[in-house]
Amino acid sequence: MSLNVIKVGGAVLENASLRQAFLRSFAGLPGNRILVHGGGRTATSVASRLGIETVMEQGRRITDAAMLEVVTMVYGGLVNKNAVAELQSLGVNAIGLSGADMCCVKAHKRPAGEVDYGFVGDVDSVNSEALSMFVASGAVPVIAPLSFDPSNGLLNTNADTIAMEVAKAMAAGENGREEVTLTFCFEKPGVLEDPEDECSVIPYIDSALYQSLKDKGVISGGMIPKLDNAFGALRAGVARVVITSAAALGTPAGTEIRL
Repeated sequence: MSLNVIKVGGAVLENASLRQAFLRSFAGLPGNRILVHGGGRTATSVASRLGIETVMEQGRRITDAAMLEVVTMVYGGLVNKNAVAELQSLGVNAIGLSGADMCCVKAHKRPAGEVDYGFVGDVDSVNSEALSMFVASGAVPVIAPLSFDPSNGLLNTNADTIAMEVAKAMAAGENGREEVTLTFCFEKPGVLEDPEDECSVIPYIDSALYQSLKDKGVISGGMIPKLDNAFGALRAGVARVVITSAAALGTPAGTEIRL
């Protein structure tokens, strides 16, 4: 049985036309699906309106107690439920989940090191049995980037990481029959050789090419953790990983990641 785990960035869901086009494409995908979403820009906007400062470190959000309340409201509520509602309107029997629901994504609070990220979770396990139950019933899980620590409650966790961990867990499920494809959808058409030229999509990247592109500075910033997650998924048994635009979901376009 095949399963598509799709991660969509907040920049897509926060733009009405991009969101609607993506969700229509997602609704049209055949087979079993799980959606993982971001929502960082909305969280930043809501925090600003509440007078809460957003602090970032190396592209990651510092999540103090006040910011945890914001991301819980935004990720688990506003963004998640709007996506679920639109999918229901498109005939998709979607169910919104956080990491706490049936302990779908269990984590521990990241220890403070050189940087104290606050209430940020590093994933320990994914309840693939619970997710498989939803999928087998015909439901489509829509997972917010909130993990769960039994000792600390909800934690903020990077959506790319959650998507990777979900894909890995489903590929290694008890029945061992899931052929999982992981797709990272964002606003660009794939990994670009020239960030200013959207026609410069690199069709595939393997481990050697990845290292070379990093050394040359072609791949940098936020694309590095995305690709690290992609290779981590492949090493753990995920069959295929693709990075593409939300508009190209379900087509051969984009960058395929290969070991």
